[in-house]
Amino acid sequence: MATLFTIPIPPCTDHQGGAIVCTEPSPAVYLLTFTSPPDNRLTTPFCRAFLAALDVLEFGPHKPGVVITTSGIPKFYSNGLDLKHAVETEGFWPLLYQVWKRLLTYPMPTVALINGHAFAGGLMLATAHDYRLTPSRGFLCLNELLFGAPLKPAMAALFRVKLPPTSFRTLILEAHRFTGAEAVTAGLADAEAPQGLEDALAFVEKKQLKDKPRTGVYGALKLEMYKDLVAVLEGPEMESDERRFEQAPSVESERKEFGRVWYEQWQKDNASKPKL
Repeated sequence: MATLFTIPIPPCTDHQGGAIVCTEPSPAVYLLTFTSPPDNRLTTPFCRAFLAALDVLEFGPHKPGVVITTSGIPKFYSNGLDLKHAVETEGFWPLLYQVWKRLLTYPMPTVALINGHAFAGGLMLATAHDYRLTPSRGFLCLNELLFGAPLKPAMAALFRVKLPPTSFRTLILEAHRFTGAEAVTAGLADAEAPQGLEDALAFVEKKQLKDKPRTGVYGALKLEMYKDLVAVLEGPEMESDERRFEQAPSVESERKEFGRVWYEQWQKDNASKPKL
């Protein structure tokens, strides 16, 4: 396959950088392969490169079609955020949400060909696509519970909109590692793709996805579908949710202190009562 274009991913902190390469494995099917060793972390340069690749496909001389994303690293689709970078880098969260919004409203069908592990932010990136195809090896997991990180409001909103309630609960409150087959059963993905790109191209043909953007309303339809989620990702609603999220630790601390005082009083009250 000939390379249509390449978007470099500059180095960032401990991440050496890499590139997003666009090829056309079938007419009007554009494959974006990101390779940013060791595990495709979603850094600021990665997010900017990804947005640039989507812009080139939409605004360049390319026929509308289907966008498939995958990884050039066999073990990982993406291992998620670099949390230290995310927390310490001004503007990172709005940039990440811009990536999701771009996918949620993109005027062509998007397919995440998950060819390895998709953890935390990597799974969020895949979930923002229209369709997800899962690997024969590798897990899909939201592991915030395991390392004690609360979900930001936009993160929870993304999965709340995209998943059935029971699968949402299993993903969030059990930190379950879904196999490819389990992810399809749970509604987290649309189909398995053990043969990788071959299965992805067959999926595109089965769904006739290349025909979908021809009338020019595909993006507008998606925007209306996801208008409430898009509102969470930008503007006053996002700012309000972020303030609530930032205040949550102090609210929880006050609740626990009130509970401690209540328990001490309960002990005193019950200590004076005669035991039967």
